[in-house]
Amino acid sequence: MSKANLDKKPADVAAMFDEVAPTYDLTNALLSFGQDRRWRKIVRNAVSPKSGQKILDLAAGTGASSVAFLKPGVKVVAGDFSEGMLAVGRQRHPEIEFVFADATKLPFTDGEFDAVTISFGLRNVVDVPKALAEMYRVTKPGGVIVICEFSRVTSRWFAPFYNFYLNKVLPAFSSLASKTPEAYSYLSESILAWPNQHELKLKIEKAGYTDVTFRNLTFGIVAVHKGTKAPSKAGTK
Repeated sequence: MSKANLDKKPADVAAMFDEVAPTYDLTNALLSFGQDRRWRKIVRNAVSPKSGQKILDLAAGTGASSVAFLKPGVKVVAGDFSEGMLAVGRQRHPEIEFVFADATKLPFTDGEFDAVTISFGLRNVVDVPKALAEMYRVTKPGGVIVICEFSRVTSRWFAPFYNFYLNKVLPAFSSLASKTPEAYSYLSESILAWPNQHELKLKIEKAGYTDVTFRNLTFGIVAVHKGTKAPSKAGTK
């Protein structure tokens, strides 16, 4: 398979993730030096799942991110556009509902979810504004969106080391740890091309969410954005 380009053709990106599905979680843990677990906990705390809520986890892959939201009385729906990822996820986590879902055309009703979250997946979407609009549509009034995504390093002294890691170390390491190293070359390129924290905040606000904030993690390697869909006004539907 040739490396997916940054035009992010959905079929190419989905095929790429189909191929890495069996080893995806292990490789991510290795490449993040175990930080992925900490990031997932922070996302879970930002979502703050409560009994009676329904949560949509997009770009859920094999469900590693979705499991964090499981609590008594909480319904978790894991959505992804890679059938390979979904197949592995259904085997590993039968307690979670896995649904094929294109982020730009979600197969859900308006206001269906108390929280919509996406971790390390918005970067792969072909039309980010359209995806954010869809997430807004399926979020209940008063509900929240939580986005965890790679971002811009905020530390000047750390930035050169991180750029070296992205451009040299990650591709070399992934060629040894993964049977599909081109997927991780794509990872490096997509991270470098992605908007910074403030630019993503503006995109989320433009989709309609209010009170949008972000928290930098690990020197800004990752940022967690959170926004709220305004509650319905009294007397309106």
